[in-house]
Amino acid sequence: MVNAHPSFHPSLSHPCFSGEANLNRGRVHLPVSPACNIQCRFCKRSFNKFENRPGVSAKLLEPKDAVDLVKKALERCPNITVAGIAGPGDTLATSHAIETFALIHQAYPALINCLSTNGLLLERYADDLARVGVKTLTVTVNAVDPVILHRICSHVILDDKVYTGVEGAALLINAQQRGIQKAAALDFVIKINIVLVPAINDTHIASIAHAVRHWGASIINIIPLIPQHEFAEHKAPDCNALGRAREAAETHLPVFRHCQHCRADAIGIPGKGDITSQIYDDNRIPIEETFSHG
Repeated sequence: MVNAHPSFHPSLSHPCFSGEANLNRGRVHLPVSPACNIQCRFCKRSFNKFENRPGVSAKLLEPKDAVDLVKKALERCPNITVAGIAGPGDTLATSHAIETFALIHQAYPALINCLSTNGLLLERYADDLARVGVKTLTVTVNAVDPVILHRICSHVILDDKVYTGVEGAALLINAQQRGIQKAAALDFVIKINIVLVPAINDTHIASIAHAVRHWGASIINIIPLIPQHEFAEHKAPDCNALGRAREAAETHLPVFRHCQHCRADAIGIPGKGDITSQIYDDNRIPIEETFSHG
């Protein structure tokens, strides 16, 4: 059964959930998550100032310094409505995101707290996320068939054990289903990101959309593959392929069409420009550089 949300809910002021809000509402991404618990074959986490894509941040922010950064961001961009955590690693692979949201929610309770995750540990931490004020979630679901997913995700790390192949893929899909269903029961607004990988999951989009709709998701975002890492030689989808995927998904759920492929440290109004460098060039924001898989 699809989770029913009230006619007014946080997604209406969220620039990553609403096309209208994308043009006049801002978000501040807090890059506090230093590790990931799965390895996607297209994923290359990095620290730099020039790549405009997910999984990239200039530096890593300590949870204790997040409130000061949000304060600075709001001073420069009062239209910010969302404090989000989207990496550079998975937000639930460590406790950093939940610690950060607890501080942000106390200091700025009117902000929408938003988290992006691969969903492996969502069921485990959904209650904690609700407690610290998280209202919107983005979960990346690239397949609901483990035979397809294992071609995209090389391994999964759960409780210090590594799972590979179809076994690892099935574990991740089952965890995503349970996590999304629990989050929906807690009345989170849930968006599903799907990375469109030609010749692997491009004919599987409708199946994903059908499944996540019944798990409790409200909206879908199709992200074109950025060829890199193990998929560096893989072909990116063209506009026609992206259009077909969106049409397939739209038979089941609304599709968000304004994604900017934001960095893990993005700040500002997505449809009008980024002010990240203005914030991070301030030496009062302590930052460090470290990342790990597993």
